[in-house]
Formats: sequence, structure tokens, C-alpha cells
Amino acid sequence: MKNVIKKVPIPLSGVMLGLASLGNLLQSYSNEIRYCCGILACFLLILLILKLILFPGMIKEDLKNPIIASVAATFPMALMILSTYVKPFIGNTAFVIWIFSILLHMVLIVYFTATFMLKLQMPKVFASYYIVYVGIAVAAITAPAYGKLSIGAATFWFGLISLIVLLILVTYRYLTVREVPEPAKPLFCIYAAPASLCIAGYTQSVETKSYGLLIGLMIVAAILYVFAIIKAVTYLSLPFYPSYASFTFPFVISAIAMKQASACLMNMGKPLSFLSYVVMIETVIAVIFVAYTFSRFMGFLFADKN
Repeated sequence: MKNVIKKVPIPLSGVMLGLASLGNLLQSYSNEIRYCCGILACFLLILLILKLILFPGMIKEDLKNPIIASVAATFPMALMILSTYVKPFIGNTAFVIWIFSILLHMVLIVYFTATFMLKLQMPKVFASYYIVYVGIAVAAITAPAYGKLSIGAATFWFGLISLIVLLILVTYRYLTVREVPEPAKPLFCIYAAPASLCIAGYTQSVETKSYGLLIGLMIVAAILYVFAIIKAVTYLSLPFYPSYASFTFPFVISAIAMKQASACLMNMGKPLSFLSYVVMIETVIAVIFVAYTFSRFMGFLFADKN
């Protein structure tokens, strides 16, 4: 078992995040399915914690890599969501976990900024940079569970500003530095996540909403989703890399965002009926990608090499 733990890559936290988010997406269909996703996410959480306990040196070394360091932010993002799963069972302790997760994410932002952003090297910029800065907006999605909309709104606005800045920076990198190492290619799929994450955070934690801002974010999210899904299909032919985790959360949060945006527009008295079909299609795609990626990671970790 120790050999399995040693193989656990930090990007597994991205799959954990994808599973936890998928449970929330599917909750309207079945609460049992939600908890199944939550249990699988907790299983991955245990693997990651064991890796941290048994091989802290490996974790420390991995965090010197800008890709791994940026993807590591999916860990506190997943913790924020999982805290809402256990809230009915552990009460105020869940709130402590939620606050701890936000603080941990803030620490990662400071570390990443000091280590990589202040010494920016364009060839080392990837779509995973979105995770570090826009990712904290997961707090905006989960804030209503704790009645902390002020914290949620603050993280949404931080995430939105970060999205605008990084959309310019990261896109400039991909347009000017065409060389992308094969193991990092699936990271491009993360493009589908930040605008959708902002939509989900906006609908959940910002009380006075702007129709124009919501529609604008939806248009940006839709365009980025199309680019990401096209790339994802081509990347499925690549050998397995831990960056396969990029096939999970971006597509799940896209479906969640459209689902919540649809409900929000309906409350505004400006419903868009076609969104129900978009949500259905994106939900099916998200389920397929998460199931496929989870199975590939399990095959990587537990395959018998003898």
C-alpha cells in the first residue's frame, strides 16, 4: 500500500474536486448519487493526506514546479465543497474546515505569487494558473451553506478580477509560445473553468445581480467551453498523465454554472428556455469525463506491474 501512496500525484486533488462538484451537480437527480460522489472524493482525500504524511519531502519538491503548485490549489477548493457534505453530521466543525480551506488557499496564492508570478517566465505559464487565483471563488459557491455571503462576494470579485487579468496573460502565452510539453497539454481544458466558476459564485453569493454581467460571463464561458471540449477530445489519445485531472472540474463547473445561471435568469423574469438542453448535454459530458478520468487514475495507482 505504501508504494501506492508514493505514486499518488498532487493533481489527484483535481479529480477529488471534480467528484465533489459532480455530486452537487447531480443532487437534483438523486441525493444518493451525490453522497456516492462525496465518498469517492473522500477516498481520494485520504490518499492525498497519507501522501502528505508519509512523503512530505516529495510534496515539498513537487511544489517547486509551477504546474504542480498551481494545481495544488484544487486541494483547498475540494475541501471547501466537501465541508458542505459533512456539515449535517459535524455541524460547526464543518465551518472550521471551510474557513481553514479558504486560509490555506490564500497561503497558496501568496506562495505562488512570490515564487512564480514575481519571477514570471512566459514558457512556464499554463492554464493551471487560473486555479490559484480564480479558484478561491469556490468560497462564493459554498458561502450560503454557512450564511457568509460577505466572504463569498469578496472571493467572487477577487476571482473575477483575476479572471480578466489571467485571460490576457495565459492566452498571450499560448499564442506566442506554441511549445507545450505533452504532459501539460491537457491543462488547456482548465480554460473551461474560470468564467463558469465566476458565474456559479456570482449567482450564489452576490445579492444584487446585474443582467448584463451575468450574460457577459455566460457568453465568455460558452466560448471557452467550446474551445476546451474540442481540445479535450484530441487529448484523449495522449498517454495517461496526472494532468488528465483537467478533464474533470472544468466540465463539471461549466454544467453547474449554466444550471444556476438558468435559475437566476428565471428569477429575474428573463428566462432562456434553451439553457435546459445545454445543461443536460454538459451534465452528460461532465459525468463521462469524470468517470473516465477517475478510472484512469485508479488504473495508474493500483495496476499490478508484476
